[in-house]
Amino acid sequence: MTALSPVLKQATPITVDHGEGCYLYATDGRRYLDFTAGIGVTSTGHCHPKVVEAARAQVGSLIHGQYTTVMHKPMLALVERLGTVLPEGLDSIFFANSGSEAVEAALRLSRQATGRPNVVVFHGGFHGRTVAAATMTTSGTRFSAGFSPLMSGVHVAPFPTAYRYGWSEEQATDFALRELDYLLTTLTSPAETAAFVVEPVLGEGGYIPGNTRFFQGLRERADRHGILLVFDEIQTGFGRTGKFFGHQHFDVKPDIITIAKGLASGFPISGIAASRELMAKAWPGSQGGTYGGNAVACAAALATIDVIESEGLVENAAERGRQLLTGVRDRATKAIGDVRGLGLMVGAEFVTATGEPDTETASSAQRLAVEKGMLLLTCGAHMNVVRMIPPLVVTAEQVDDALAVWSAVLDEL
Repeated sequence: MTALSPVLKQATPITVDHGEGCYLYATDGRRYLDFTAGIGVTSTGHCHPKVVEAARAQVGSLIHGQYTTVMHKPMLALVERLGTVLPEGLDSIFFANSGSEAVEAALRLSRQATGRPNVVVFHGGFHGRTVAAATMTTSGTRFSAGFSPLMSGVHVAPFPTAYRYGWSEEQATDFALRELDYLLTTLTSPAETAAFVVEPVLGEGGYIPGNTRFFQGLRERADRHGILLVFDEIQTGFGRTGKFFGHQHFDVKPDIITIAKGLASGFPISGIAASRELMAKAWPGSQGGTYGGNAVACAAALATIDVIESEGLVENAAERGRQLLTGVRDRATKAIGDVRGLGLMVGAEFVTATGEPDTETASSAQRLAVEKGMLLLTCGAHMNVVRMIPPLVVTAEQVDDALAVWSAVLDEL
């Protein structure tokens, strides 16, 4: 008999029968409050009726129209619709399937547009599992170990992770910008640096938000040296942080953004957005793919954006995010060294009595939550951060329910 790869390890023992809103229902009939959202994917909740209907209707009309062979209406409509929500000036789009593909497309465009070989990423970032994306990922060695040699030309600068350094945010930001300048003096000349690639909030790296001065510092250096600023919005986009895109919290303009995850409520679609002038610098034949811009995924994405706007889900993410962050902070015990987040991305970092990462307790908390009916995940370099990522449709009552479960979990640890 065939089976899934034994290397694939499930975070929970649950086999799902169906999902609805913020809940998943197991094959044994038990209901779980889902605060994983498919790792930030089911933005409008499980099986939102409008997304389901859009996909169902499209399946009966056209499932696949390969978009370098023919155009189709859902993709053209999505391009137009994205123009109403993308940052000003990012008016050209390339579609792919996964976050890794989007990151690689942004890297390729950056190198081709600038004629420069190198890229700077930031410590703790996650950008994917394919070779280039994994090389750019520094949130944990598990994503890049075992298939060296990796891609050349990637340099790593510090992210202002104040808690890890034991500093204030100001001190951490001063350090990160100072070290970036030193890196540009000692490791990669600005004249050979194509792009800075950064997440507005470190995802797999531990749910660590950046800050305005840091990102504006990147923008200033990028402008000074002719370097492109790329925001990886794969997890932070489409309302997740309480703004439509995460970088919008920090009053900074990107040259390229990568998008995926919450764009289509679970259907696989990703992409990059840049200005037409910049996108036109991609070399002929460098952009394409069999499944990019799939018709059903595009229809689902259109419905997703409509739901996000019509139901006020960006505003809901901000309000419920504040409620969740405050509640998790109020319930923090001595086992939790830090609670942080932005919008509906909240992380609680578990540490020992001496302040060392406590992976075992974080894992126990995650497992206990599942036993009590709530699905959570861990992240961070040591997997000692429990993260909460509910769908954007989460209600105040559901957040209260989650906090009640979390309190019970902490009482049992």
